[in-house]
Amino acid sequence: MKRKHQKTLEQIYKRPTSGNIPWMDIESLFKALGADVSERAGSRVAVVLFSEVRVFHRPHPSPNTDKGAIASIRKWLELYEVKP
Repeated sequence: MKRKHQKTLEQIYKRPTSGNIPWMDIESLFKALGADVSERAGSRVAVVLFSEVRVFHRPHPSPNTDKGAIASIRKWLELYEVKP
């Protein structure tokens, strides 16, 4: 995993939850972990990782992911023991 992805993972696990993580960094992290990322209707994005599909909302107009989505991503990664 590249240093950039490691830094994104550290931001996801940071407490209190950050609201300043760009979605593109999270999407890049998912791809580095082996995920298949595909577009869905509207601004939804399907992420297939760990043989599981999760659908997230790509933020707009701001590029930053909201705190609720970050918490959800953290719980998902914790479930599969992906840690910084």
